[in-house]
Amino acid sequence: MKIHHNKTTKVQLEPGLDDLCAEMSEELRRLLHFWSTEAVDTEFGGYISRIDHYGNKDVKANKGAVLNSRILWTFSAAYRLTGEQKYLESANRAYFYLINHFWDKEFGGLIWSIDYKGNALNTRKQAYAQGFGIYALSEYYRITENEECLDYAKSLYFILEEKFQDKEYMGYIEALTQNWSKQEDMRLSDKDANSPKSMNTHLHILEPYTNLYRVWKDDRLQNSMLSLLDLFVNKITDSNTGHFNLFFDMDWSVHSSSISYGHDIEGAWLMNEAAEEIGDSNLMASIQKVTKRLVDITINEGMDKDASLFNEREDEKLDTDKHWWPQAEAMVGLVDAWEWNDKAEYLGKMSQVWTFIKAHLVDKVNGEWYWRVNQNGEPIESEDKVGFWKCSYHNCRALMEVITRLRYS
Repeated sequence: MKIHHNKTTKVQLEPGLDDLCAEMSEELRRLLHFWSTEAVDTEFGGYISRIDHYGNKDVKANKGAVLNSRILWTFSAAYRLTGEQKYLESANRAYFYLINHFWDKEFGGLIWSIDYKGNALNTRKQAYAQGFGIYALSEYYRITENEECLDYAKSLYFILEEKFQDKEYMGYIEALTQNWSKQEDMRLSDKDANSPKSMNTHLHILEPYTNLYRVWKDDRLQNSMLSLLDLFVNKITDSNTGHFNLFFDMDWSVHSSSISYGHDIEGAWLMNEAAEEIGDSNLMASIQKVTKRLVDITINEGMDKDASLFNEREDEKLDTDKHWWPQAEAMVGLVDAWEWNDKAEYLGKMSQVWTFIKAHLVDKVNGEWYWRVNQNGEPIESEDKVGFWKCSYHNCRALMEVITRLRYS
């Protein structure tokens, strides 16, 4: 079993993989340049929240806590990987904007959105946003050792545990009002079901808890991670299909029949990461049985002939568009599966996904990656380059993860 975290000694790569890492490093620099130049809001502060397909900027677009947190995580991770001062400066910009404009000074936690001038707009408290706040703040702490920043991250953890956790059936509800009262509409977006619990939110609570645990080895936090992993194994993963179910009632009754291939393969490596960070070999082995099945089923059911990942399936209806983020997560999930199973086929599939990304998703004219392309690889021009949900974290993270795993595994 190959374990990649905390390695400091580079391995000698085969020429093809060395070239691949060099390509990814160059693409990472290109993406970070885009976000540190084109996406900076020099007029109103922070980062611009909407840039369309052609690079036109909407400086008056509303700003979201999730996008700002993801940008903070991206530049913090980039600085940790490269040591380049310009990425630290970009992370600082994101951190101070997040705390100054999204942090609720009366009730605590992160509000959902603000207007372009920084005024509170939607003050609801989404568990998903608190999770991404933890993810970003814990990563920023890793590069700054700023104790105030860590205190904010811990505060968000306690908010999730004390305000959002379902003490009867376990797990976390989706949303509350600004003052922690019941929220009738819990949806993350218009396309989501209005269910009290979702796979997506739980995945993006497990993910930040793992990152926070790297810098704060707290027993209660570890127990929270163990509880989440148990939920993923016994409630969220469908024992018959091997896929994640997506929406649930309070008692974990399933509310949907959709399959999200990107979440399946993203969840696989995030579950492995959490188990590995806890460091229990028996736990790692049991989690890996579930995650290997997730990856293998994604390959068999969700991949096109060129190894690109379809978006999702609703019953028998397959969405054949190729969105940017499932391709990014597929690369990490496949490398992770190779690390745990030492099967070259996973690495080969990852290389094929990267070939697809280079050929069809990278915008060589206006920068960044297209939001999605159709099955023929043609970009959907109505989609944004930067938006409430179109962010720097999936593709930049994928490149950083694959480069690090290949060079230090």
